[in-house]
Amino acid sequence: MKKIIALVLAVMMMALCFTGCGPKGATLKDVQKAGKLVVATSPDFPPFESLEGGKVVGIEVDIMELICKELGVELEIVQMDFDSVLVGIQAAKYDCAMSGITVDEKRQKNMLFTDPYYNAAQVIVVKEGSAIQGKADLTGKTVSVQTGTTAESGCGDAGIAVMAFNANADAKAALTTGKVDAWVVDNLTAMQMVEEGDGLVILDEKLTEEPYAFAFAFGSEDLVEKINEIQKKLIDNGTVAAIFENYGETYVKP
Repeated sequence: MKKIIALVLAVMMMALCFTGCGPKGATLKDVQKAGKLVVATSPDFPPFESLEGGKVVGIEVDIMELICKELGVELEIVQMDFDSVLVGIQAAKYDCAMSGITVDEKRQKNMLFTDPYYNAAQVIVVKEGSAIQGKADLTGKTVSVQTGTTAESGCGDAGIAVMAFNANADAKAALTTGKVDAWVVDNLTAMQMVEEGDGLVILDEKLTEEPYAFAFAFGSEDLVEKINEIQKKLIDNGTVAAIFENYGETYVKP
């Protein structure tokens, strides 16, 4: 009986250990040994990520290319829906995640972040001539958002009814076809996608202001520390601002 009890206790201790440990992110040594940094992204977020001829391009891609060059590794990009990007990095399926990811308290409980590299804002997009003129007018209305974004959580926390979509293109289409009253999305993405036409306008009043950073699984602390060093140099010497300018955008330092 004592042996059986001891065996049961040992199994329980092992189970507790595995539960507490969880998946661990890649270290700096792991990445350099592999010779590549595997980055998850959702390429439907211009100008940060978008597809051109099947290739992922954008502001964050250019920044990450420079970071990888400093690390002495290749950049490998894996494409998926935004919600899967967040789930994948929490499970340490990828080394890094970039998709215009906002740093907030809830996400910081589930993943690591680099220092913010840019200050973004959530804006409200409506049809031309809409009676909606600001945040206060969203009461009782329905807005479209991308699934898993701070636009979705922010609107939900504010009591605003949301209709969530995997891609921002679908969220925009919901507005143009009249399925929703407004579309909430990050400012630079709104500017690029509104320029495509369809009779949409961006309201002057911002819904929120929030910092962007790159995300990692817990266990990647030394990798994040090294990337922070590289990122700071790129910000301080004006390289990041120049990248934004290449895309016709104004850089807002965090």
